[in-house]
This record gives sequence, structure tokens and C-alpha cells, in this order.
Amino acid sequence: MPEQNIGADGKPEVKISRVDQAAILLMTLGENAAAEILKHMGPKEVQRLGTAMAALNNIQQYEVEVVLANFLDEVRTQTGLGMGADNYIRNMLVSALGEDKANGLIDRILLGGNTTGLDTLKWMEARSVADIIRNEHPQIQAIVIAYLDADQSAEVLAFFPEKVRLDVMMRVAALDTVQPSALQELNNILEKQFSGSAGSQTKEMGGYKTAAEIVNNLDSSIGSELMDAIREIDEDMGNQIADLMFVFENLKDVDDRGIQALLREVSSDVLIVALKGADETLQDKIFGNMSKRAAELLRDDLEAKGPVKVSEVESAQKEILVIARRMADAGEINLGGGGEEMM
Repeated sequence: MPEQNIGADGKPEVKISRVDQAAILLMTLGENAAAEILKHMGPKEVQRLGTAMAALNNIQQYEVEVVLANFLDEVRTQTGLGMGADNYIRNMLVSALGEDKANGLIDRILLGGNTTGLDTLKWMEARSVADIIRNEHPQIQAIVIAYLDADQSAEVLAFFPEKVRLDVMMRVAALDTVQPSALQELNNILEKQFSGSAGSQTKEMGGYKTAAEIVNNLDSSIGSELMDAIREIDEDMGNQIADLMFVFENLKDVDDRGIQALLREVSSDVLIVALKGADETLQDKIFGNMSKRAAELLRDDLEAKGPVKVSEVESAQKEILVIARRMADAGEINLGGGGEEMM
């Protein structure tokens, strides 16, 4: 729900997150216009937006006016709009719009543009992707894993045996560019289910950074085992991947401005659970970038929070890291430590 105060003029002062603003705007535009916008989005952004749309309730007229005013202000200063899309979009849009409207909207999204078999895999559940590529050559598996977003790649790898994960990850780390013929071969494999064509240019994918992002998204126990196995085979490769990994504790290396921007995108419930597994230095870093009142409330909530499962802590930290990496990719923050080469 948006934060609300009463201003000096007696009118509500509304603070609405940018994600909620996008969701309200999309719902306001109507199905056809929304479909055209969503065609330009990637799976992960649609997942965030779909979640926000599903959570909308009791939106007041003045809140819609605030969103539209903010949108018009931004349009005046920008030459284009960029949006982005995930596998849970169908369920979320059904919850937000109803089954009939959502199905029509999703059909136009998935059938619009030049979607290739590889792009369509991004909309599938991890288990389904794993089943599709399970019996393919390891190099084909590596190309798929390198092409998908890191968190989805990690989920897919979790369905493979340990030896297969090791082989695929080492191939991902060794990838540099992929020839059009290889992409065409992969699309041919998927052509019975998906349509699309490969381009004529080589495509950069894979490499140490991609491998590091995938390992970051694996469960810690699986990730540690995988890194140990990689180092046993190729110590230099393992060390270079490790240098590029960005974990929750590395947030202490992010500058204050970046931490403040990140905190605006993270819910307090997720932050509390994540901080249960953080050391005192990182906790102080977080508290130091909040208002005195907000820091006091967070400390109280943290102390009042009972025991939390390690898996819940890791999940909360991973959620925050996903947001941090998204903001870093957009140039909104600089992750700094951990070897990340950010803007």
C-alpha cells in the first residue's frame, strides 16, 4: 500500500514505489495498450510488474492522478521507454486481470515480435527447461544455460546431477561467442514447440561473469560444492569465477548512496530476515543509511524476530541481491566489491 501523509494544503501526499506506479499505469491504459508495452519487456521485469498488479487493491483516484502526473513528467525528459518480463506471469496476470483478459494478453505478448525458441524458454518453468535439454549434448546445454537469466539458469541446473552441473558450468565459463549455426541448431531442436530464426551475427554469451552470476543464484551448499569441483579441475577458472561473484556480505562495499537507493526497493519484511544472517558490520552499514527513526524500528523488529531457518535467510538475501544486480545493470547503483565490473 502507498505511504500517505496530509500536506499543508489538506491534500494527501502519496509515496508510491516505481514498480507500483508502473502497475497502476499499465492497468489504467487498458488491455490492448498494455499488451503493446509488455511486448518490449523481458521475463524478469514482467514478473515484478505482474506481482505488483496482482497486489493492487483499493487504488484511489488521487493515486492514479499522481502516477499519471509522474509519468508525463518523465516522458517530457526522455526519448524512449524501456521495460522488461518471468515464468510466473500467467498466474499473476490471471490474478490481476481475470483468466479471459489475461489469456488474450499473454497470447499477444508471446506471439508478438521475433521471439525465438531460446527466448521462449525464459517463460517456462525451470523443470520444463531441464527436461527439454536433459538429453542434448553438453555444449547445447551450456548455450541454453548461458542464454537464460542467471536465476533461472540456477534453477535449471538444480534439476541436473552433480557431474552434469560441473560439466555444463565449466563449458559456460569457457564460452565466449556462439556462431549463428549453433544458435540455428538449437532453434531447430525447439522448432516443434516454438517458432523463430537465428540471427547472422555471432552472439556473446557465457564466460566467467555469467558463471559467477549463476553460482550466486544456486543454493549455497550446491554452489560451494560446484566451486570446489571446478577448482579441482581448473584452479585458475575457479578463482576467476570466485573473483566475480557478488554475495550478500559484499553489500558492505557498496557506497552509501547505493545502499539508500537499494533500501527503497526492498520491503522491510525481507530486509529483516536477510539481516538475521548478516554480520554486525553490514547491519551497521544498513542502519547508518536509514533515518534515525527507521533504524530504531528496524533494530527493534530484528531483535523481536524469532529464530529463522537458514534457508529463509538465504532466500531473503538472494531476493535482495537480485534487486541489487538489476539496479546495477541499469546503472542506478555501483556494486563495487566482489569483482563486479559495473557502471
